[in-house]
Amino acid sequence: MNVLIIEDEPLAVDRLRQLLAQIDPTLQIAGVTDSVEASVAWLRSQPKPDFILMDIELSDGQSFSIFEQVTVNSPVIFTTSYDEYAIRAFKVNSIDYLLKPIKIEDLQAALVKFRNLSSHLPPGPSLRLEELLIQLRQPVKEYRDRFLVKVGQRFFSIEVDDIAYFYYHDRITFLKTWKKEVYCLDYILDELEGMLYPKAFFRANRQYLLHVKSVKDIHTYFSGKLKLTLQPPAEEEVLVSRERAGEFKNWMGR
Repeated sequence: MNVLIIEDEPLAVDRLRQLLAQIDPTLQIAGVTDSVEASVAWLRSQPKPDFILMDIELSDGQSFSIFEQVTVNSPVIFTTSYDEYAIRAFKVNSIDYLLKPIKIEDLQAALVKFRNLSSHLPPGPSLRLEELLIQLRQPVKEYRDRFLVKVGQRFFSIEVDDIAYFYYHDRITFLKTWKKEVYCLDYILDELEGMLYPKAFFRANRQYLLHVKSVKDIHTYFSGKLKLTLQPPAEEEVLVSRERAGEFKNWMGR
């Protein structure tokens, strides 16, 4: 298989080359581009690669603009240092979405996913690619980008990226922003849990639904529980039960 690497950090390119060589020495690097402009030019002039490893933040803009300038007929594995682009990534030809620093097991799993999809398609290069892209373009679950809150007689839209955590107190659900602003919501935490991207938000307990970056410190506690220090600080003690401690630690380590 041939792979095009779209990445503007030389060290990251070297890392991907090393990982690909370890995973499958038969993989061929068809090309390396480091900008939106160079990638569009390459895709217009070269035979399409079997798949693309594509960083999202490039030197001259986000790689999503590549899809607006040229038809991309290859499946894509996105690589990025940020998790907020996941939903947008899966609206194009995305097989997977890997956070930097790239781990060999994650890249290997993405390649296995690509091969498994390909193996279930009928023979013939054109048909195989067409059917694969149809599968990749199936609707994906949409998560909330913002919430509407009311203060007095006025309404405000709060972006999900501005929210540190949600919590339930005195039968009311609140959200707290990174700026320590607090607003009421008309949803219960059970509903919110299904609205939010699970790699970014975790239900720590019955009272708290946390963004991963809000967890400042994790301490062991009695009976196998975990005690969390949040940023901005919470008004009460935040504990993770022994039953959920393992899942929480796995989520923090992704």
